[in-house]
Formats: sequence, structure tokens, C-alpha cells
Amino acid sequence: MRPELYIQQSLEGLRAQTASHNSTWHLGDADNWAADQETGRITFTFADGTIAEANMQIVGTYNTDNGTFLWGWDHPSVAEPLRKHAALAKQFGEENGLAQYTERMVECTEEQAWEFTAVAARLGEANGAYRGPAGTALVFMTFGEVKLSKP
Repeated sequence: MRPELYIQQSLEGLRAQTASHNSTWHLGDADNWAADQETGRITFTFADGTIAEANMQIVGTYNTDNGTFLWGWDHPSVAEPLRKHAALAKQFGEENGLAQYTERMVECTEEQAWEFTAVAARLGEANGAYRGPAGTALVFMTFGEVKLSKP
């Protein structure tokens, strides 16, 4: 399969997953989110007290100041166990001659960062992806099966 087609299909798949999460547990409406690298979990907190939790991987961070994406597979702030999906994307880049997937830091748009994340999510068989703001950076993550609870 051509890499461009794989990337496009990955984006479409992620859009469908995101729409499903938005309609079932309101992913886009969370009041708060937190990523815990020690536990490898992402948590979403909602106004009604509902908590959504899932295992996560960090694909990379997008710097909104200079338009660069720093891959999670070689990111000084990403714990080793949380680099797996990013490493799968790097391997995809190596197999298909895509420099943007194999260079540690690349200049790109936020839309391209979503493409990287969609590919990583598909390769890692993730349940979805999330982009969380952290100062001037956006953290792009994949997540697994979501567990909902109410305290």
C-alpha cells in the first residue's frame, strides 16, 4: 500500500474513532485532562464527576511557537515505556522513506502532527488519540480502552 493512502486511511479511521468517543462519553467536553507517565494513564474529568481513564502512549509534542514536532521515540520528556507507538511510526517512516517520521524533530503544521498521530494510533491498534495543551506545546497521545467511573 502506498504510504500516502495508509496515512489518509489512518486519518479517516481516527476521525471515526474520535466521533464515536465524542458521542458515547463526550471526549471533547472534558473539563480537565491529565497524563501520568509513571502509571502510563490518561485521565479525563467531567463536570458531572465522571472520570474516563485509559492507558496511553505519547507520539510527540508540537511546539506552537515555532511549528516543530518532536517525536516521542526520542523525546527527553517521554518515559521509555510510553514511546512504543511513536517507535512504530518511525519504523513506518523507515520502511517507506518518509523523513518526517524518522527525523527526531521536524517542521510541520498541526494538521501534519495529527497525521503522525493517526498513523501511530493505527499501527499501535489504539482506541483513539488526544491532543492535550501543555503551555505552548501540544502533546499528541494515543490511548487504549477507556474505562468510565463516577465517584
